Amino acid sequence: MKKQNIYLLAIESSCDDTSAAVLCNDSVLSNVVATQKIHEEFGGVVPELASRAHQQNIVPVIDRALAKANIDKNQLSAIAFTRGPGLMGSLLVGTSFAKSMALGLGIPLIEVNHMQAHILAHFISEKGFNKPSFPFLAMTISGGHTQIVLVRNYFDMEILGETLDDAVGEAFDKTAKILGLPYPGGPLVDKLAQIGNPHAFAFPRPKVKGLDFSFSGLKTSILYFIQKEVSKDPNFITQHKEDICASIQHTIVGILMDKIKKAVKQTGITQVAIGGGVSANSGIRQALKEAEVTLGWQTFIPKFEYCTDNAAMIGIVGYLKYLEGNFSDQTVTAKARYIIP
Repeated sequence: MKKQNIYLLAIESSCDDTSAAVLCNDSVLSNVVATQKIHEEFGGVVPELASRAHQQNIVPVIDRALAKANIDKNQLSAIAFTRGPGLMGSLLVGTSFAKSMALGLGIPLIEVNHMQAHILAHFISEKGFNKPSFPFLAMTISGGHTQIVLVRNYFDMEILGETLDDAVGEAFDKTAKILGLPYPGGPLVDKLAQIGNPHAFAFPRPKVKGLDFSFSGLKTSILYFIQKEVSKDPNFITQHKEDICASIQHTIVGILMDKIKKAVKQTGITQVAIGGGVSANSGIRQALKEAEVTLGWQTFIPKFEYCTDNAAMIGIVGYLKYLEGNFSDQTVTAKARYIIP
């Protein structure tokens, strides 16, 4: 007997990207993302403006996702949505819409933890991309989070280490701001770093016990370094921008790799997967690929479109929960702080 296909609509609205995806089982039929340009002039995400933009974007984004997937809403088996963590105003838009649409269609509603979704994005069926086997180590690196997670099963995860202050993505963006680069600056730092000398300038690596991270001290040292050099030469940034970016990226990647190497040593697990927006960074990708050769690891790097916030990753978690019959009811609410269960 042929297995019936599960068609699932997924909605992601945790920060400043409105995204909707349609999956057939574990395969992505569409993955639409609407970015919000309005935050660029403020140099960072403004929560109130983000929630208003989500309200404007959510209907056309969902409509486009269904159209691209060539699926009618009445064919949907369930609706998955990001419950948290994230900006409360942004989460409320996606949560409210998902609840209303599921109620209207009379289909199950599935809540998803955004951080779990970054990890489980590796289980989307995608040609040319392998799926990790259990157990494996996941490093989630983004603008709001930096964690090392032991993944025993789809929904059995343990946080082994996390940032004590700022996330790695914030360190990249704040560095870019210091250098006068436009928001979001992380990708620009990466682009400039690729043509700079990573050993031109030395920055201190924070000494943090265990598998936890800290990036606030690094940000401060970068700021003081730039201020000192600019006071001696006003053109310092312009003349050394590529080398500055390369040196900073080299330092940050080194911090991340030191911790994941320590986690591998402690657990004996040599399967390492990354997720989150910073997993798009060329430096960390190269470092992981080198570790495959020098350390014998198996590394898993998601397809680029599944690195940053997107609904496809919400959809794969929704699909896995659907198989377990793990549904939410209409009393579910958004959670700005929502740790991996």
